[in-house]
Amino acid sequence: MSEDDANHALAEECTQNTFVKAWQNLAGFRGESEVTTWLHRIAVNEVLGSHRKEKRHQHEEPDEDYDRAVDTRPDMDLERAIATLPARIRSVFVLHAIYGYGHQETGDMLNIAEGTCKAHYHHARRLLQAALTQASGETA
Repeated sequence: MSEDDANHALAEECTQNTFVKAWQNLAGFRGESEVTTWLHRIAVNEVLGSHRKEKRHQHEEPDEDYDRAVDTRPDMDLERAIATLPARIRSVFVLHAIYGYGHQETGDMLNIAEGTCKAHYHHARRLLQAALTQASGETA
């Protein structure tokens, strides 16, 4: 199974688990936020949980894919650069920059303070800028 197939299968599993958990906990939805925000939070928790499970099963074995993940070849694009970010920082960047959530809402979804969210976002931008600058510098 290729890495893309494995990622696709994991995404499908997380999606299915998200909707099952939403259905099971529908009675617990208090209406204090939009349904989409509530559902998104369940999805984020599901993905973070799957990453934690994956880390536990790796038993600190060296990751052969790590070198490829942080590769800064000239053809590196933004999506690959985002994938190299540490998990928490990547979550903040994706929720704020890509999905358009505000810092407060992003912080609420990730259970971090708004200021921490802003700091993570700033750090993500600096790391991405450095990675993309390095990648473009190698093409010159």
